[in-house]
Amino acid sequence: MHPPAATTALARSCASVASTLVRGRAINLPRTQQPCRTLSSIAVSPARPSNHPDQVSTAASQKPQQQQQCRHSSHSPMGAPIANQRKKVTLGTLRSLYKKGEPITVMTAHDFPSAHVADAAGMDIILVGDSLAMVALGMEDTSEVVLDEMLLHCRSVARATKSAFTIGDLPMGSYEVSPEQALQTAIRFVKEGRVQGIKIEGGREMAPTIRKITGAGIPVLGHIGLTPQRQHSLGGFRVQGKTSAAAQSLLQDALAVQEAGCFATVVEAVPAEVSALLTKKLSIPTIGIGAGNGCSGQVLVQIDMTGNFPPGRFLPKFVKKYGDVWGESMRAIEAYRDEVKSRAYPGPEHTYPMPSEELAAFKAVIEGEKSLE
Repeated sequence: MHPPAATTALARSCASVASTLVRGRAINLPRTQQPCRTLSSIAVSPARPSNHPDQVSTAASQKPQQQQQCRHSSHSPMGAPIANQRKKVTLGTLRSLYKKGEPITVMTAHDFPSAHVADAAGMDIILVGDSLAMVALGMEDTSEVVLDEMLLHCRSVARATKSAFTIGDLPMGSYEVSPEQALQTAIRFVKEGRVQGIKIEGGREMAPTIRKITGAGIPVLGHIGLTPQRQHSLGGFRVQGKTSAAAQSLLQDALAVQEAGCFATVVEAVPAEVSALLTKKLSIPTIGIGAGNGCSGQVLVQIDMTGNFPPGRFLPKFVKKYGDVWGESMRAIEAYRDEVKSRAYPGPEHTYPMPSEELAAFKAVIEGEKSLE
């Protein structure tokens, strides 16, 4: 126990701290995010004199850390401060959007850069989808990606995401055996993958599993309709719910995942009219992908909608291409190739100078006029 005076002093000191160590490196945190708000686990360091080397401020130490470390290195961190950074999106934020009727925006990301841009662009949810099997790892379908690979990508996305709510997609084989297996996997996604929630495919049959995970305090995003992990049992990538009987089955799935505790559910490849009716019936948000404009929100695969793929690649009907990242990248890389071949790059503005007297001394060594020192 700390004496009252010491406790008060520690509390004041803790509240003023602007950085903490995370995994061995210092990061700056807003006051509202500082971890030292209580005294339960504070390490007290001995005070240093004002003239201690660690207390001496120099011009170099006042420069941004990235500039100090990476001015002369090709290995510079990808991160950069985001102008007008938003507040952190929470389940409460998502519920508020849903109640107001404001569409929820969801985008996939598979690594630090794709998450960084999605977060900066204002996405409400960033989904680390198992579609990364194809778009990031070059696999044939989502069934190939394994748990450890998904966790690696989740960690990368989490490092870049400051505002959006992050969801990790449980890969095939990591949750179907039992609710207990699914809970263990979900816990790994939160603890190791650093996401805020998980997505799980399936309807009524997955209700006990969803209930097990949500019962442990982990948010779950459902996924009904076309479930890509089950494409073979569905006869391929086919639209679901095209008959009254099939639509009623989807309704049963939607109600089941809602009752089990999902905070929202993805509805994939379902006729727009059916999705709109499902959305009207449910009391949780629906996130559509190929499911029309009547859902509570929309999700797309980032690689698809940004046009970051070679010409001729097949795109589903529901994908709208908003950019041409592949084309821009090709133009930039081809220009680099041409300038290297012609020796136009690098120019003087891309090189580091050497004092003329030092250069003359070194040239004398090279030309044999002076011996090596």
